[in-house]
Amino acid sequence: MKWLKRQSLKQIISMIIIIILAIIFIFPFYWIATGAFKPQSVTVQIPPEWFPKTPTLENFTELAKSPLLRWTANSFIIAFATMFIVCLTATMAGYALAKKRFPGRNFIFWSLIVAMALPKQVVMIPLFTILSKLHWINTYQGLILPAAGWPFGVFLMKQFSQGVPNELIEAARIDGCSELRTFWSIVLPLVKPGVGALAIFTFISAWNDYFMQLITIRSANMMTLPLGVALLQQEFTTNYGVIMAGAALASLPMIIIFIAFQKNFTQGITMGAVKG
Repeated sequence: MKWLKRQSLKQIISMIIIIILAIIFIFPFYWIATGAFKPQSVTVQIPPEWFPKTPTLENFTELAKSPLLRWTANSFIIAFATMFIVCLTATMAGYALAKKRFPGRNFIFWSLIVAMALPKQVVMIPLFTILSKLHWINTYQGLILPAAGWPFGVFLMKQFSQGVPNELIEAARIDGCSELRTFWSIVLPLVKPGVGALAIFTFISAWNDYFMQLITIRSANMMTLPLGVALLQQEFTTNYGVIMAGAALASLPMIIIFIAFQKNFTQGITMGAVKG
């Protein structure tokens, strides 16, 4: 009985801690979402108004005067294209590193580990130089293709591919399947949870890649939603209500993507934890 009581007490304490942490992490989004419906005078008042007493759509009306649809379209094009390319290349590279034997395999893998440890800002100058020589500045390919060899994605999919039974791959070869057919019909369905988790990580990373977008984008037509929301501070002279409305809209796609891939994401994290 004492053991049960001790376990129940631990569960209660753990639940309280989880609830407190959840409130702390959710509060910024709550503040942005409610601030989007507050008048400008209310968003900066002290003490703050925790819930809008007189909700208004004025902030969204002002936001609609900006190239919002163009910003959103650019963000979706870049994020979805990056997500597709990274998931495809990372899955194929991870499978090759996990199941193929070729010279330099370990060197490539450890090079990826080292690349993961490097801050993104370290490679920004040489990357910008390469993009400039290729005339990819202010283009979609300049924002999408540099992420095609994302080291974290290759590392993640290599770990998942190691769990694919070698017997299934050998059976597919005996049945006459080509390498592409083996990968598509045998390997890909088995690593689907990992692909779902990688899709979420990639989409969020590409959607929020403010720094890369800032130094690459030159024209207003190529501007993305996060970059456009950041520039609203200059355009609307620090109208915090409009900025919060833009930030709230910018966060919605990430929430939708997470909900859509939540099942695969949970399976992917769980499988990764068991393998680790």
